[in-house]
Amino acid sequence: MKKIILFFFLFGFAIPVLSQEGFEFVKTKSDRVRVAAKTINNLVFIPVEVNGVSLLFLLDSGVEDTIVFGFQDPEKINLQHVEKIKIRGLGEDDGVDAYKSSGNVLTIGGLQSRNHSLYLITDPSFDLSSFVGITVNGIIGYTAFINHLVSIDYGNKQVVFYKHNSNFHKKIQKEYTKVPLLVERQKPYVNALVKVDTVEVLAKLLVDTGNSDAVWLFDRLSDKINVPKKHFDDYLGQGLSGAVEGKRGRIAEFSIADFKFDSPIVAFPDSASIKNISLNTNRLGSLGGEILKRFSVVFDYDGQQLFLKKNKSYKASFYYNKSGIEIWRSGVQWVKQLVVIQDNSIVIDRGKDNPEKNGANFSYKMELKPVYEIGYIRESSNAAKSGLKTGDILVAIDGKEVYNYSLQDINSLLWSEDEIWIELRILREGNLMNFKFQLVNIL
Repeated sequence: MKKIILFFFLFGFAIPVLSQEGFEFVKTKSDRVRVAAKTINNLVFIPVEVNGVSLLFLLDSGVEDTIVFGFQDPEKINLQHVEKIKIRGLGEDDGVDAYKSSGNVLTIGGLQSRNHSLYLITDPSFDLSSFVGITVNGIIGYTAFINHLVSIDYGNKQVVFYKHNSNFHKKIQKEYTKVPLLVERQKPYVNALVKVDTVEVLAKLLVDTGNSDAVWLFDRLSDKINVPKKHFDDYLGQGLSGAVEGKRGRIAEFSIADFKFDSPIVAFPDSASIKNISLNTNRLGSLGGEILKRFSVVFDYDGQQLFLKKNKSYKASFYYNKSGIEIWRSGVQWVKQLVVIQDNSIVIDRGKDNPEKNGANFSYKMELKPVYEIGYIRESSNAAKSGLKTGDILVAIDGKEVYNYSLQDINSLLWSEDEIWIELRILREGNLMNFKFQLVNIL
């Protein structure tokens, strides 16, 4: 499967940590709760009920607190004991307005957390949904991990919560590789070996399921970590306080426990983008989803252990967005779709092709379809040199309308291991325009 574009949402909050008791088994006699997950861009999304309202949350081990967004009014999700505050995270901006709320009830399958505290971000510019192409309502971190073994199965798209005394604990002791895990200030850390050029460095990394990159390294914090000579400036993702920028390059090796990866692509965020993070004094970066997705991963916060078992993605190649274009979902549009009415059934027709006349009746119906635009374009890329600009509305890729594609589908087309040509039809200030460029490997 072709690799898709990476957006990551790593948050370090400049706000007081709220004491949380975490989730408890309340609706099942079983020793486990299995939850179907969505996996997009190496990120994991799970259903969570907030005060009886069904929502979709990013499961993010790099976050201390629970965040909700997409609601202007706290009453829409029945938030309790609300007060207004300002919070800051990754990015260069000063932060966003938010509400702090306590006394809430959150439910994940057969798990429940009462008197749960969370933060509601009302700023409409903060929209995680635009970057992943599905409606996302929040982010949940430490409280989802603290009381149980938490298994993330990237291959089968599921998250399973196990009681500590379950038989699964014995199974992972035998079948998985154990990695010491240090939980500090409600965040998990591991030690890994990074080799940049010929220099090996033992690096303490935040284990961050909310970061879809392979590895982040903070080169400003160690004189042994240097950005590789072969690199490029890039948009790394979107943080709570705005865009996260930095550099990308390949390092020689990355190793954790007995697992070694050759020539992974690593991100080096710039100092301005991480200025609002409260960094642990010994932390040198983050371990993200592009590595974690290659394993079945089990977090044991109580036992201070991380368990890893190879999956079918273990040997997948590391590659990057050679197009230099980041596509965001910017809204919806009404599209006329031809339908066939026959025998009291409705069938959507095959796009532009005229159906054969077989006695059926034909009609049209209006459907809401997504609108996609170029949210970022790398200045040095061939796409930028072709004339494409930020804000261009994407109409077609290689002659095919994009409104029938998911954002993940579009990114799969734009990300290719081969140096192919891409043709985009875009709408700019009311004018349709065509652009063509080649994907070229620069790492």
